[in-house]
Amino acid sequence: MKQPLIALALGAALFAPAAFAADHAHGNDHQSHPIQINQPWSRPTPPGTPMGVGYMAITNHSEQAITLVGAETPRAGNVSIHETSMHEGVMRMQPVDGGLLIPAGKTVELKPHSYHLMLERLPEPLVEGEKVPVRLDFDGAEDLNIELMVRPLDGAPAMNDHAGMKH
Repeated sequence: MKQPLIALALGAALFAPAAFAADHAHGNDHQSHPIQINQPWSRPTPPGTPMGVGYMAITNHSEQAITLVGAETPRAGNVSIHETSMHEGVMRMQPVDGGLLIPAGKTVELKPHSYHLMLERLPEPLVEGEKVPVRLDFDGAEDLNIELMVRPLDGAPAMNDHAGMKH
């Protein structure tokens, strides 16, 4: 009866370091970085449009509030944090002063018609399928490098995909 338990323990000991190393290689070590980013994405921009957006869910696994204070990408001249809100029946978009607070143990979503990153002064359009590198700058945590996957808002094929269409 002891041999199967010893084999199981030995197997676990052999695979645990590999799993630990793989987890660290992907930046999933919540003890050294309390922030988790889920589903970072953007949408394609039409030619000549100088602005794009960045969306994601930011989870703070720490016991202290953390603030997203800025972001950078080589794909844009500037990145700022904005909020879209409804005011007297009019949709408004404005910069978030002082950064975006991520409360301890909470998730804040950057999504359409809410908080989002504004990718300003784009020299070229964002193209569906592209991965846009972004560095997120935090107060209360180390900066974090992510990639925004450029995909359509509705998940439908790209507008220029004429496969199966009759003219």
